[in-house]
Amino acid sequence: MLYKKLKKYFPHFLLGLYLLEFVVLAVSPVDRADWWAENIPVFLTVVVLVATYKYFRFSNISYFLMAIFLMYHTIGGHYTFEKVPFDFFNGLLQALPGDFLFPDGRNNFDRLGHFLVGVFAYPATELFYVKRWIRKKWLAAFLSVALLGFWAALYEIIEMLYAVSFGGTQAEAFLGSQGDVWDAQKDMLLDILGATVSALLYCTISKFKKNENK
Repeated sequence: MLYKKLKKYFPHFLLGLYLLEFVVLAVSPVDRADWWAENIPVFLTVVVLVATYKYFRFSNISYFLMAIFLMYHTIGGHYTFEKVPFDFFNGLLQALPGDFLFPDGRNNFDRLGHFLVGVFAYPATELFYVKRWIRKKWLAAFLSVALLGFWAALYEIIEMLYAVSFGGTQAEAFLGSQGDVWDAQKDMLLDILGATVSALLYCTISKFKKNENK
């Protein structure tokens, strides 16, 4: 009985955690203008999820993955992505083979954040397949990755337009390129990699559940 209640109200618990974090980190951010720019898209995403909850309830795994990204992004909005205290994790990322995506001497909080953007491919695949909008699971997964790739490119364009419009330190904080001329391309690559992993994760978990119910 307790398990069923926890399962039922898990999304509400995640929403409460996000709102608490949002309120706490809204106090004295490093750059208020950047805080608005970073948090408005995230907050609107939460509003959409709340507004559509009664029409389609995602799995708890989907809500958990989305909550991870939304709360992670909210931290970046408070500090600006370049200034998040991330030294320990930078060391772990930079220990990975090669330094193409996570180079030494760079705060890679934003790079990991772009990989986490890909978690939205999990609920997207779930939505397409469960609603039967797409009857082939592999096709639902492929379309989800393609949509995340499109969003990744669109967001980089939005960042460019924002930077051109406002300029100065405000634009620099929002872009977070940290002097890397290939920053946009690497960000898009990580978005797509994260989406691919998430879509494959949905296919694997749903197959496991199907076999379990046989």
